[in-house]
Amino acid sequence: MSEVYAARRTRLREHCTAGGSAAALVSRPANVRYLAGTAPHDAVLLLGRSDDQDLLLCTGPAEDRPAQGRVDETLRVRTLTGTAGDPAVTATGLAADRGTEALAVEEHHLTVARHRALSAVAPRLHLTDLGCAVEQLRVVKDEEEISCLRIGAEIADQALGELLESILVGRTERHLALELERRLIDHGADGPAFPTSVGTGPHAGRPGHRPTDRRVEEGDFLSVCLGATYRGYRCEIGRTFVIGTSPADWQIELYDLVFAAQRAGREALAPGAACCDVDRAARQVLDSAGHAEHLPTVTGHGVGLEIAEDPQLTPAAMGKLDACVPVTVEPGVHLPGRGGVRIDDTLVVRPEADGGPELLTITTKELLAL
Repeated sequence: MSEVYAARRTRLREHCTAGGSAAALVSRPANVRYLAGTAPHDAVLLLGRSDDQDLLLCTGPAEDRPAQGRVDETLRVRTLTGTAGDPAVTATGLAADRGTEALAVEEHHLTVARHRALSAVAPRLHLTDLGCAVEQLRVVKDEEEISCLRIGAEIADQALGELLESILVGRTERHLALELERRLIDHGADGPAFPTSVGTGPHAGRPGHRPTDRRVEEGDFLSVCLGATYRGYRCEIGRTFVIGTSPADWQIELYDLVFAAQRAGREALAPGAACCDVDRAARQVLDSAGHAEHLPTVTGHGVGLEIAEDPQLTPAAMGKLDACVPVTVEPGVHLPGRGGVRIDDTLVVRPEADGGPELLTITTKELLAL
């Protein structure tokens, strides 16, 4: 993997050189991990003029870092003592000592106070904005990254499948969410990819719902959204079920509508497809049925080292999809006071010659009565 990390840093170095900066300071944890293979607490990466000048600076003892097998062994690491202060400030001083004239920093991640501290330690060093250059490098995944997402999806499928085999009536949303997160870890996940959402009855289908002490009742919609983190990579799955009885007519109608929208979004995924067109494919199915005011603002997004990455699948999204980009497709409808439906998959964009979109989350999307 050392060659992979070195190649990523080389691509970023070329970007910086083209922008007039001889060095860069990467501070956002996911970006540090992408370029270095690990991101110990408070770690920053100082990118120099050449690979042998790259340096990872962090605080804390070595035993607090992630397993060394994930680290780029060729990358120099400097552990600062407790009195050494902010690694970003130390890195900026080192860049100035090397004679660097311009240092690109991630302004979108730095606080105002931290940016001022960097300027103070090296007042003659010109700080430029690196922007989201690393995030853009992260959009297209290599097959090793996709493999981590695939394993994470398998773990999430296992955890959800086991829950569906248990008795659900009478249990609280909070209890079910905690059990799902425990099962993720039992099956080998680093942990949940995000706080697990379980919604019942009027809470079902609500985007970002935080579990409460409401108990599952007969006839409820039950919506679940969870994800697993595996080797730092995060996937997502969402499903909706009916509890304890045959679904009511309105539940079947609403579920079929959301299922059709989700299928339209999945089928629109292809290299070269505009992100807004994928959103439109899913959204127009629900719009045409009169649910425009009940829809979330996002029908999908990229996943990877963070659960919400570029690209964004929204009506105003710019840009087009590339091959090997993992995204979610997650339309839903929530009817206030009644509940709703959400169906969410993680897929990898693939060309038609390779079979089209690769579905990573495979738990059935049939409307089950549990």
